[in-house]
Amino acid sequence: MYYDIIFTHMKKLLKFILVSVLIFIPSLDAKAAEDIAEELLETKFADEIVLNVNPKQKLFVPDDNINNKITQEEKNIEQQPAKKHEKLKELFGFDSPDNDDDNNKDSILDNNELDFEVFRRFDKDNDNTIDEDTLLGKIYHSKIVRTDIQSFLLKDELSHEFEHGPLHKTQIYAGYRGGINALFNPSYSTEYDNATTEVGVYGSFRNPDYKFKINFNPVPSSGRNYLDSIWGDAYIMNSSIPNHQIVAGYSRVQTGIEGGSSSFVLPFVARSQIARNFGNARSLGVKVMGNYKYADYTLSAGSSGRSLIAGFPGTEFTGWLNIKPFGSLDHKLGKLTIGGGFSGGHNQINYGVGSLYIGYRHKKLWTNFEAAIADGYNGSQGVSENKACGYAYTIGWKFTPHLQLIGRVDQFDPNRDTSGDLRREYTVGINWFIKGQALKMVLNYVFCDWQNRENSHRLILATQILL
Repeated sequence: MYYDIIFTHMKKLLKFILVSVLIFIPSLDAKAAEDIAEELLETKFADEIVLNVNPKQKLFVPDDNINNKITQEEKNIEQQPAKKHEKLKELFGFDSPDNDDDNNKDSILDNNELDFEVFRRFDKDNDNTIDEDTLLGKIYHSKIVRTDIQSFLLKDELSHEFEHGPLHKTQIYAGYRGGINALFNPSYSTEYDNATTEVGVYGSFRNPDYKFKINFNPVPSSGRNYLDSIWGDAYIMNSSIPNHQIVAGYSRVQTGIEGGSSSFVLPFVARSQIARNFGNARSLGVKVMGNYKYADYTLSAGSSGRSLIAGFPGTEFTGWLNIKPFGSLDHKLGKLTIGGGFSGGHNQINYGVGSLYIGYRHKKLWTNFEAAIADGYNGSQGVSENKACGYAYTIGWKFTPHLQLIGRVDQFDPNRDTSGDLRREYTVGINWFIKGQALKMVLNYVFCDWQNRENSHRLILATQILL
């Protein structure tokens, strides 16, 4: 009996609610879902913190009578729905470059505005010119034309001078060199080659005669222990002796000219065969370099190990001498260099490599010839007891300071005691020096004519950038 009375009262209550809904709902204004959402976002309630999306608008101050206060600006927005979208764009700063600064609050952009908002980062005044005070503008307007040395796009931005302490100045840098290979041998395939990726720092101490360099190779090398391949240069240099530099630490071994050069000044995507087999290696030791008008030389002694953590498997000695016959003529007849050297030591086996180099540069012409012979060698490819030899002839012509056509004939005999294994590679390439060696594109075509393999072709498109 008690439950029947409760049930009867609940039925009457539900009928009352249903009738009320049917009476009052038609009298409400119909609103689209997005209008309701806007009202919820824009209505200011007492004791509520409201997101201020307009930097020029004063922050909201809580007020007990705030629901009764509507500014004239808000009335105008409600009375002019056709202009509502334009007003919101102005509030969010979509069309105003002046609002594009670090102090602005985050806004919500639609896809179209979000895609093109990035362009204001380098054209802030909308004059269709890249502004020089932007990051991209500094790169775009930089004037780098030299191609015989490394240059950096953000040298000034990544340099820092110290007011106190043992360090005077440091320059952080990052470098990348890699490309896409299209192989025809004879089937077609493509592969990506990350030739070099470096992150490092150059620096000088308070004493100007002392400098240092440290860099790392963060991308693992295929087939090598990561702890072996991650280390790059790590040395201290002293220049207190006139015309000399003394380097102590982990640095490149001068096995030939190209074999001892940085990857970021190479004319082709890949090194010549003698350079990548005999050279392109680093070791821990002490190096003395002298540079005079008619000659320069390098003498070094240290470990035959090829990584910073390899220990001391044996001793290695390297010597190199360059003669510069036109040194006193200020390059009126061009620059001629005749050089030669030897690198030998012990690492599991005794090895020795002898090299010869002739290079000439005059105005737009650049050419060189390099040959080497080895009775065992210890290069970047590892230790080999083979008696090998090879040569590479290169010629290049600069049509403009930014465009160069180059070609190379490259031969390598991996074992002089075995016949029928000669490897010949013919390369033609174009170098586009956008900003010297700091930003360039390289296109190489390589024809491989190996006696013990089927002929193959390779097309390489590579990019180099130094920050």
